[in-house]
Amino acid sequence: MREKLIKRLKDVGALKFGEFVLSSGQRSNVYVDIKLACTYPDILKLITELMAEKVGNLDFDKIACIELGGVPLSVSLSLKLNKPLVIFRKQKKDYGVKDDCIGIVKSGEKFVVVEDVTTTGKSALSVVERVEKRGGKVVAILSVVDRGANLQNLISILTLDELISESS
Repeated sequence: MREKLIKRLKDVGALKFGEFVLSSGQRSNVYVDIKLACTYPDILKLITELMAEKVGNLDFDKIACIELGGVPLSVSLSLKLNKPLVIFRKQKKDYGVKDDCIGIVKSGEKFVVVEDVTTTGKSALSVVERVEKRGGKVVAILSVVDRGANLQNLISILTLDELISESS
């Protein structure tokens, strides 16, 4: 299934080569566009199956993510595993209920944080911090592609090196 995912990522142009500035501010000659990949139902389904395998033996109550890249992945995994999810905004909104969170975090609940691509882990760690601030506990960070983030409890489907070497 991993090999099929790598092939499909390449087929749809989700693996790009050139000069890129990543959300972390780092420069790279490789960009992995999981957001684009998730617009293809077959790829989203493949990613969801692989994510479900990775966290299948973990004890957790809910899924958490940050907008935008984690949302389709988290929704799909939520449906697959029948687990509720919490979506964090990048910034607190200043209208409506004026919150940075969609969903409920209860004290003692255990979470898996979902990310599309992890480079430094800054986005994932912001979710971890906010879950913990509300009384939850994060048992794992689940990423489709790990670009070399050195994070505790990081589980990934692919590393950047695997993606590049296996797609050549």
